[in-house]
Amino acid sequence: MNIIKIEALTKSFDTKKVLNNLSLEVFPGECLCIMGRSGCGKSVLMRIIAGLMKPDSGIVKFKEKEIDYNSPSFLRKYRQNFGMVFQNSALFDYMNVYDNISFGLRYYLKKKEKDIYSIVFSVLEELELKESAYIFPEELSGGMKKRVALARALVLNPEVLIYDEPTTGLDAVMVRNIDNMIKDMQKKRKNTSIVITHDVNSAMRIADRIAIHSDGVILEHGNRQEIMKSDNIQTKLILTGTIDE
Repeated sequence: MNIIKIEALTKSFDTKKVLNNLSLEVFPGECLCIMGRSGCGKSVLMRIIAGLMKPDSGIVKFKEKEIDYNSPSFLRKYRQNFGMVFQNSALFDYMNVYDNISFGLRYYLKKKEKDIYSIVFSVLEELELKESAYIFPEELSGGMKKRVALARALVLNPEVLIYDEPTTGLDAVMVRNIDNMIKDMQKKRKNTSIVITHDVNSAMRIADRIAIHSDGVILEHGNRQEIMKSDNIQTKLILTGTIDE
């Protein structure tokens, strides 16, 4: 049984069609890595799944219920199922770590301050960020910013976590730390994880399944071993940067 089902999804910007009758399933509790060349529409697909962007046509179902992109009230409730960790972390520079993480609890879920404090510090402790609660984003390393962004998503207790290029710009040691963090959260919280990544080594460490996105469609998907053995030339190009002549 899937948690997300996408059927014949299309999306264009001016004359460029970035999604072209794309179909894909995501299963509960898995870590699905979506890989593809730059500009192929991976981030657009994630925003549509999370209810942040409306497709031109096609269907997205969450737990077998079709998403109504024309209903603001439906979308507000629907988005609470998702946590987004953006490529640049998207932290508010003028807020300290605590206020960044508590933002959604305070303004969207309208939690009481006492409850907010308890929830935020529980997640800070889980991600080993407790000592950084009252410092500002400019004082954080790239890896720390990623962890704060994840903490901000986790406090809302989402069923699905979406990571957009979580290891971009990090050194090799920090990449492994972020990979470990993604897998730890998946195991501890039983979340479903969807990860957009260009990093082949990272995908091979964390993915239960890999989907290859090219020319607006999912070319193929499978476990790590199946994808590495693929004869598809676009898959080879995405994984190795080369095509055998």
